[in-house]
Parts: sequence; structure tokens; C-alpha cells
Amino acid sequence: MDCILFDLDNTLYPPERDLFSLIDRRINRYMNEVVGIPREEVDVLRRRYWQLYGVTMQGLMRHHQVDPEDYLAYVHDIDVASRLAPDPALRRVLEDLPMRRAVFTNASTGHGERVLKALGLNDLFEEIFDIRVANYLPKPYPEPYYAVLARLDLPANRCIMVEDTPENLQTAKALGMGTILVGGKAAGPYVDVQLGSAGQVPEALDFWAGSLGSVAL
Repeated sequence: MDCILFDLDNTLYPPERDLFSLIDRRINRYMNEVVGIPREEVDVLRRRYWQLYGVTMQGLMRHHQVDPEDYLAYVHDIDVASRLAPDPALRRVLEDLPMRRAVFTNASTGHGERVLKALGLNDLFEEIFDIRVANYLPKPYPEPYYAVLARLDLPANRCIMVEDTPENLQTAKALGMGTILVGGKAAGPYVDVQLGSAGQVPEALDFWAGSLGSVAL
């Protein structure tokens, strides 16, 4: 394998850090205070847009003519350092990986940079591929995966995707990528290896070295 792609939030740090709750509140405020959606309708619309488009932003773009850059700047204006701290153990793991490393996220590059800096990992990835990589289409749409592979100049079967969201790995596997699920969510047949944390990734690489069946570590 030539490259390993890491999702960002709840993958490079544990969900117990609860960073997304800060973003979640900003999304609700944006919909109510900026877009003008009544407070009692916000949750219903968010669920609908997630089901239809994969992210709230796509629904707001399509149905409320929201500027995606304004949205991204607003919802990611949070105090990342209040929830995250440097992770020297994960840094050592990533430094020792024998392949290229990149981040592939549905968030913005700015948010990715702040998260990586808070974790002490900001110099370890060659690029952050964000929601802009395919005109704001998110994972699990295939378009951002194709765009990332083109930017890397690699075929899918030379890449591994590390994710906490099973649906995003389903697309990766369909394209031919290796797949690693981080966390305790139910894994489908499209998951090659399931890990408790990103720090276990070196153990997972044995799957491709030894042609093992699907495993959980």
C-alpha cells in the first residue's frame, strides 16, 4: 500500500472528546440566527438534510441558497484546544507508518489544521482533502474519493481509508480501497479491519501483508 487516508473528527481523536457538540451548536445557531429557520424546525430539517445529502450544508445550499464558505467559517468557529491535547503516542505511530499520509474529511481545511495542531500532528500529513475537493459533495458520495485519488495520483487499490463512519468505508471498499473502521460501530463486509483507536493502525497493516480475513483488533 502506498497511502493511508485518515478521516479527522472522532477518528484521530476519541469521540469522548465531544468536539462535535461544539460544532453541532454552531450549526443550530446558523440555521436559526443566520438563515432564519424557526428554532422548532431546525432539528427536523437537519435530519432530513442528513438523510438526503449526507451533510446539513448541502441541504442549506440547495434549499436556502446558503453560501458554503460562510457556513463553513461559522460552524467551525470553535475552541478546538478546549477539547483536544497533544497525543505523543499517536504521533509516534504516524511517524513510523511506511507510506504517504493524508487527511480526508467532510470538514474544512481550516478546521482540520486546528485539530491537527491541537493534537500535535500538524506536520505529519502531506495534505488535507476537505469538503471542497468535489464542489462541496461529502463522503460517502463517490466524487470526493475520485478527486482525492486523482490528486494523489494513485489507484484506489494502493490506498487505505481509516474512518469512524461505516458508510464512508462502504464507498471506499466499492472503489477498491483497503478499509479500517475505528470505534465500536457495527462493521459490514466492506470493513477489512476494525480497531479501537487510530493508534492501532500499524497492527492493522498486517492484514494486507498476510492476506488475512476480516479482523477486529
